[in-house]
Amino acid sequence: MRSRFPRLLIACAIFITLVSVAWQVAEDRGWVPEAITPPAPSHGVVDQLSIRGPEAIPPYDRDAFGQAWSDDVNVPGGHNGCDTRNDMLQRDLRDIEFKANTRNCVVASGYLQDPYSGRGHHFVKGNRTSTEVQIDHVIALADAWESGAWRWDPDLRRNFANDPANLQATLAEENQNKKAKTADQWLPSDPAYVCTYVQRQVDLKLHYQLSVTQQEHDAMARVLAGCD
Repeated sequence: MRSRFPRLLIACAIFITLVSVAWQVAEDRGWVPEAITPPAPSHGVVDQLSIRGPEAIPPYDRDAFGQAWSDDVNVPGGHNGCDTRNDMLQRDLRDIEFKANTRNCVVASGYLQDPYSGRGHHFVKGNRTSTEVQIDHVIALADAWESGAWRWDPDLRRNFANDPANLQATLAEENQNKKAKTADQWLPSDPAYVCTYVQRQVDLKLHYQLSVTQQEHDAMARVLAGCD
């Protein structure tokens, strides 16, 4: 009887090659190992979300999510020597110029095509101009707190606050109008981005096992029912 050992070796080699190729594709697309942060579910459905009822929740405290824009986090971009705000400016702006002697970390200028408003903006770092472009938490930290983050440990809250999947550079007007509002209270002013925005919120809440109110659930469902 012929030995199956050579065929087994060939099969193993093919399997290892396929895994290596898949992993390289994943890295090229910016995906990261599951041990660091699993990617959010793709096109999760609203009815998978947990609807919360009345419960006693401690008062929200921004400090519970750690230092703002901390680099000491286990998410993509963490521990790279550059704070999260500048990481997001690098990701979301184009035609970027860096401040000198910052090892290509601090963004001095760039162009933002704001997805929330649909408007373009030339960003220039400065005492009076930096705040014109802000980094929004797609799921606001105060909303996350009430949705279940109050139960988390400090490390998870700090990671969440700096997770690129939950961050978006946008104009100050949009960010200030939104604040901590949920989907039943606020949506981006550009209708072209509303579907993407709500889907991002659904996926993030599923990924982090955060709840929604009934009103929030219904608003999300209405929006996504009209999306492709």
